[in-house]
Amino acid sequence: MKRNQDERDYTPEELRREREYGVFWYSWLWSALRPLLLALCVVIVVAGVVMGAWNWVNRSFLAPVDAEDTSEITFVVSSGSSLTRVANNLEEAGLIHNRTVFKYVADFLGYGQKIQSGEYKVNRSMDMRQIMELLTTGDGNPITRNITIIPGWTVRDIAAYLTEQRVIENEDLFLNLCKSGASFSAYYYIADVLASNNAASRLFALEGYLAPDTYEIYTNATADDVIRKLLSQTEAVFTEEYHERAEQLGMTMDQVITMASMIEKEAKNPDFAKVSAVFHNRLKKNMTLGSDVTVKYASGVKRMALTDSDLQVNSPYNTYLVKGLPIGPICSPSPAAVRAALYPDEQYVQDEYLYFCSKDPNTGELHFSRTLQEHELAVSIYAPLWQAYDREKGL
Repeated sequence: MKRNQDERDYTPEELRREREYGVFWYSWLWSALRPLLLALCVVIVVAGVVMGAWNWVNRSFLAPVDAEDTSEITFVVSSGSSLTRVANNLEEAGLIHNRTVFKYVADFLGYGQKIQSGEYKVNRSMDMRQIMELLTTGDGNPITRNITIIPGWTVRDIAAYLTEQRVIENEDLFLNLCKSGASFSAYYYIADVLASNNAASRLFALEGYLAPDTYEIYTNATADDVIRKLLSQTEAVFTEEYHERAEQLGMTMDQVITMASMIEKEAKNPDFAKVSAVFHNRLKKNMTLGSDVTVKYASGVKRMALTDSDLQVNSPYNTYLVKGLPIGPICSPSPAAVRAALYPDEQYVQDEYLYFCSKDPNTGELHFSRTLQEHELAVSIYAPLWQAYDREKGL
């Protein structure tokens, strides 16, 4: 047999070794490449599954309902419509695949609060995101808006603010609702106010219960809607702990809110608990509270330096003439003032502080005294500052 030319110079042993060497390298290369090939196969399979899943999700929920249908459909977002209502209407109109998916995607992408009322021309060839973007153009009137009620505001202040912000059109309607309170007796604390002996003498049954805070309301909210929103926050602020503490002090919720409203008007936050201590001490001694802010509420006077005539105003809110708390709150107190009414400064209670007066009208800093003599001295020192402040403010 004729031998291969390449084998002519190799012995049988050398040929065996050469073949074994080739087999070794082939085996090593396969061992090295096999895991990589398996991993690549897994990646390809997973990618295929993911792409398949994405195509299904896109086709079932995100893509146009009918990419070929470009006929225009008039879609209306009414003022005050919620995102849920918009999603429901879109599905009913055949413009999206699924209302729930639309709602969650809109929230996730930040379109939820941007959708505006208006009349839109939509077609079924638009995908979900295109529809979301279109619904944010509207007529410039968002579905919701924010309002901020400031601590210390009265019912009249709140009514004026809501009117100025065009939240309500009829200020008198708002004031009448707050005066009678009859529409809101489902709130237990308002029911208690209406059942009290002095309900008819209050300027506003809801005074003090329109909790200060920042609220998101629908743009078509009525005066009744706004009031209910504010009343509900009062219940959130006045916790079960506060009810238990009020019972320990022998106070009703209305009395706590009333004292808190006086504290809110008399002091800045750092002095809330100290003012509360003075009021609690005077109540224990059966003294009149002698609070200027109750006189101002009753008479409408804005001056810091009140005259003897001012202090004689005939009103159940005048705590210079009437012992104990006034017949009701004089403003909407902050949560901090409510807490201070329940937890007066213990040291000031123990030291029996009975008086305070304004030390600096511009900063709200107060001077506290234990005795009438100390108080009268402080008044003689600081009264000129009150008068100067009134002149500067044109009061």
